Amino acid sequence: MSVAKDIGIDLGTASILVYVKGKGVVLQEPSVVAIDKNTGKLLKVGTEAQNMLGRTPGNIVAMRPLREGVISDYDMTERMLKEFIRKVAPVHFFKPRLVICVPSGITEVEERAVIDAGIQAGARKVYLIEEPVAAAIGAGIDIAKPDGHMVVDIGGGTTDVAVISLSGVVESCSIKVAGDQFNDAVVKYIRRKHNVLIGERTAEELKISIGCVFPREEEQTVEIKGRDLMTGLPRTFSVSSSEMIEAFEEPTQRILEAVHSVLERTPPELVADISTNGIVMTGGGSLVWGFDKLIESHTGIETRVADDAISCVAYGTGKSLDDLASMQDGTMNLSRRKQMNS
Repeated sequence: MSVAKDIGIDLGTASILVYVKGKGVVLQEPSVVAIDKNTGKLLKVGTEAQNMLGRTPGNIVAMRPLREGVISDYDMTERMLKEFIRKVAPVHFFKPRLVICVPSGITEVEERAVIDAGIQAGARKVYLIEEPVAAAIGAGIDIAKPDGHMVVDIGGGTTDVAVISLSGVVESCSIKVAGDQFNDAVVKYIRRKHNVLIGERTAEELKISIGCVFPREEEQTVEIKGRDLMTGLPRTFSVSSSEMIEAFEEPTQRILEAVHSVLERTPPELVADISTNGIVMTGGGSLVWGFDKLIESHTGIETRVADDAISCVAYGTGKSLDDLASMQDGTMNLSRRKQMNS
């Protein structure tokens, strides 16, 4: 008989990362499920389901049960969690304890839904940790010191900007502008400028290959295929990196405003710390070329992208498993707890 391992889950809009105590990140898959509409049967989860997105026959639906960082389809999220937990922790007599990562702007109702989904998926206890706190721990920041650090975590559905000191969130802002909105912006831009319709996956590929939010030294172009809206036929054309800057203008601006507003509300001593310590960026969205340069040019504060930015939150969630004893039962929503105590 083996004891169940504690598990940390970065429950992201775009992907789910699972951390098992003692093993590290053991699973990283897209948060997509495919179900048979007629029977309601779960067919595929993760990568296999993602490959079906936009390509399914009538009776199969591939969907993302999380939208903008929160659960939009409770039943599917629970089933997806169950599958992922089963993959990493086969049947045990003891149920694992789960730490699940949530955006800092989550409401109590949404918080409850995550805890319930975790329990229904087979956990003995569920703890929550805020994304920016997990991201900071994962990026190697010692958050226990009375020293201000700023984290900008750009995920798939939300961007969390937070100032952290003494293991707590001092100021934060969570906006529903992140990787997905960047993809949407590309689709809209290509439609408006080239009169061609492209799919979400093509938009994502464009974002990764030549996407940038700061001028590159050398212009880059790629060829893509889409459907011409005039003729309805396929058309191949090229897109340049400077067009991507144009396409990303609106979501980029919103993220810069969020960073700015958090800095404005931060106590002066901590702002002084941040200007010394710099700003750390995590999450897949921070990998869009030039994001660190852009934030640095707007704030005048040195900005760096954390190593292994995509897994930072998962590692931080995993490391927090060591502190389960000090976590409040059910939630580690630090900023809210501080409000309760103050």
